[in-house]
Amino acid sequence: MRDRLVSISMTYREAQPARSLAQLGLTLALLLASYMAGMAVSQRSISAGMLFAIASSAFVVRLFIIQHDCGHRSFFRSHQANDLLGFWLGIVTMTPYRCWRRFHALHHANSGNLDHRGIGDIYTLTTQEYEGLPLLRQWLYRLYRHPLILFVIGPPFLFILRQRTTFKIPLEWKIERRNVHTTNLCILGLGALLCGIYDPFVVLSFHLAVMSLSAIAGVWLFYVQHQFPNAYWKQRSEWEFWRASMEGASYYELPTMLRWLTANIGLHHIHHLDARIPNYRLYECFLNHPEFATSRRFGLRESFKCMNLRLWDTQAQRMVPFPSTSRHRQMENAT
Repeated sequence: MRDRLVSISMTYREAQPARSLAQLGLTLALLLASYMAGMAVSQRSISAGMLFAIASSAFVVRLFIIQHDCGHRSFFRSHQANDLLGFWLGIVTMTPYRCWRRFHALHHANSGNLDHRGIGDIYTLTTQEYEGLPLLRQWLYRLYRHPLILFVIGPPFLFILRQRTTFKIPLEWKIERRNVHTTNLCILGLGALLCGIYDPFVVLSFHLAVMSLSAIAGVWLFYVQHQFPNAYWKQRSEWEFWRASMEGASYYELPTMLRWLTANIGLHHIHHLDARIPNYRLYECFLNHPEFATSRRFGLRESFKCMNLRLWDTQAQRMVPFPSTSRHRQMENAT
């Protein structure tokens, strides 16, 4: 099965420059139009401008996925073209391209590997690890995995503030650290240009709204692509890349418009199997080959049930919620 899937995926690898340029041009045009309209409307009414902020954030998400393709060197045939576009899109998405690309490569190389967690992914404990923690660290983990932190407060903090720093970037990653500072300078320059045209308060409030909404949407997409009931987590000795791709990444079946806005990233199992496939060819691959039908398939409404999943149960081989408070008390009394 592995060889069959890999041989199929390789036939969809090659980027098609005309489609790449059309996708990029249309998305940039839609973002620019909604962003400028939002700025203009916000001069008179901040609340009315927020409607355009929602539209702009959707196009930022789409541009981020194009940047994501550049990071995998799949959007253009030229490595230099991918890296150049990826850098400039990183200014729009407030995500330093080189730094993100390296962390994301580690995520792809180790997704579902219990011995390599917490780098470029949402940190996940097993039930045994969680139960072995002191009470304070259990509550810190609970705080980290709380929906308000994970999906509302955390994403804007990560994209707007955390990615402006070199915190947790190894000192030897000199190119990546320099990329953070270069991206920050370009963001400041773009912000100064906009403040010269529009009211600085409007610029700041509108842009923060756009980036907060797009960050929340982006983190949610990333979450449901790997945090679902019958996911895949194995120790390194048992871990297999192709199974981690097909069983540890979901098919998030979205309505047509949302699938377009998210550039087919919901077909995450195919993407993880072969990250060199451009986003606009993922759906072709899925439709043409029933081998990519997957039990890790769920729709928009069903996906919200994944919010309560917190731990990996190694015995049941499933993602599970936190144990109940009463069970916690029983454990404390037993000790």
